[in-house]
Amino acid sequence: MGSSMAGHLLDAGYSLNVYNRTREKTGVLTERGAVWCDTPGEVASASDVVITIVGYPNDVEEIYLGTGGIIERAKPGALLIDMTTSSPTLAKRIYEAARERGLAALDAPVTGGDKGAREAMLSILAGGDEVDFERALPILQVMGRNIVRFGPAGSGQTAKLANQIIIAGAMLGVCEGLAFAKSSGLNARELLGCLSGGAAGSWSLSNYGPRILSGDFAPGFFVKHFIKDMKLAGEAARVAGMSLEGLETALRQYEKLALEGGAENGTQGLFKLYDDSTSDK
Repeated sequence: MGSSMAGHLLDAGYSLNVYNRTREKTGVLTERGAVWCDTPGEVASASDVVITIVGYPNDVEEIYLGTGGIIERAKPGALLIDMTTSSPTLAKRIYEAARERGLAALDAPVTGGDKGAREAMLSILAGGDEVDFERALPILQVMGRNIVRFGPAGSGQTAKLANQIIIAGAMLGVCEGLAFAKSSGLNARELLGCLSGGAAGSWSLSNYGPRILSGDFAPGFFVKHFIKDMKLAGEAARVAGMSLEGLETALRQYEKLALEGGAENGTQGLFKLYDDSTSDK
């Protein structure tokens, strides 16, 4: 996703300094004029705006708050935008640490997957100060179309976790419903076409249903990353004094799938727990 997002910034005429743990992944960007940097801190020291999208909260914490990291080396007045799905608590820590050094920080996780990143159609869920959001907006609009600030630091992460809670329940329903239909002898493709326009219709059903029935479990969004997001949502819910049984059920099923070798599948791979076939023959 990050490569596609950075490519749109190049298309829009922005100059880029780039870093990735696997340097080869930046090749398509450096060939177009982006400048390679050896560390995230080096990117920060050379940039007015720093945008990150990495894997896990510990990665976010390391690159922002670690020795020689982004906050330590950022230029005075720089704007820091973390687009990783991470912890609301960590987003607030980064915001406070940035403020202490005269920097601005937004948490701005995205939804829309690899397709949304390629097509610059991501939804971007932001948290932070209004003035910093307005400063970031022209840049965010290069990468997405539905861009909303939900409140102070951490609000973007909270909104993204709400999104993941909803998707967890939706994917569980899609996979169980299609598996039930197939096991009952129905034509699952016919059913999919019929249901997509009714009350059972959803983005997950319309976009993942055909892939499920074709045995296509390639990742738009990895199971291993979805498990991370669901755990973050569960932790945030417990802090809020809530028990989310639907989320916990989905998490258990996805963890089972990962243990059975499906961690690198897309989230639609959950179907394999209910139906061993890879097509609707």
